[in-house]
Amino acid sequence: MDLELAGKTAIVTGGSGGIGRGLVMEFAREGLNVVSASRDVETGQNIALDAESQGFAGKVLPIACDVTDRASVDAMVTECNEAFGPVDVLVNNAGGVAHPSDFEDFDEAGRKWEIALNIDGVVNCCQAVAKDMLGRSSGSVINISSNSSLLGEAAANIVHYGGVKGFVNSFSKSLAFEWAKKGVRVNNICPGWIVPENAEDVGPGSFWNRFGFETMGRPEEMEKALADGTLYNMSGLPIPRLGRPEDIAWLALFLASERSGYITGQMVSVSGGAFMH
Repeated sequence: MDLELAGKTAIVTGGSGGIGRGLVMEFAREGLNVVSASRDVETGQNIALDAESQGFAGKVLPIACDVTDRASVDAMVTECNEAFGPVDVLVNNAGGVAHPSDFEDFDEAGRKWEIALNIDGVVNCCQAVAKDMLGRSSGSVINISSNSSLLGEAAANIVHYGGVKGFVNSFSKSLAFEWAKKGVRVNNICPGWIVPENAEDVGPGSFWNRFGFETMGRPEEMEKALADGTLYNMSGLPIPRLGRPEDIAWLALFLASERSGYITGQMVSVSGGAFMH
């Protein structure tokens, strides 16, 4: 199926993380020009070089951006406009867990960090692209939430994170309703465990490098544990394989395209069946 996305402009926030890399690479492969917006520009530059070396039709432009700072987001969108033109697609992928903790011990600094990144970041980016999208009555916003907002066990020791991602779910539905008649669609993807192919694929600020690999194991170790039936939170998956960044990217591409033009306000869990409606 030709998604007819070649030449379109997309912004992917959090482009240096595991899911972010998958989004940026697959969008560029499909022919979109992609801004990889992240505080980690070095990893973004490596991704851009990788996309170029593979001959992808789309260009990747890494731009330093702190999504919790509206001025930084506005500057990133301006730079995107100058390089590629108006924004057609926004993927709000930047997000994360401050650190695992029993809820009763979760500190105020961690709580504020999660609110700023997972809530304020999404709001800032949606408002920043509003002029481009609403002004042309065209656009697709894809918010990346989490299965932690849907399943209690998926939020074990990260209860507050599950809560802030719950905001993303409600916000996506409300904004989808408001913007539908203005020509802009808003949809929401809730990933389960999504594991990078290689530990080297993620930047130093990624959840995986901060504590994920230490607590869950490296990708090859997780593959073995899944096969052995000992992988935490994943060994009972109906689809018995690890989720990969491309699994998120492929759905995001469909939602970005006019092939999904009659779809808005929807939430899809990409989790091997861990969550089913």
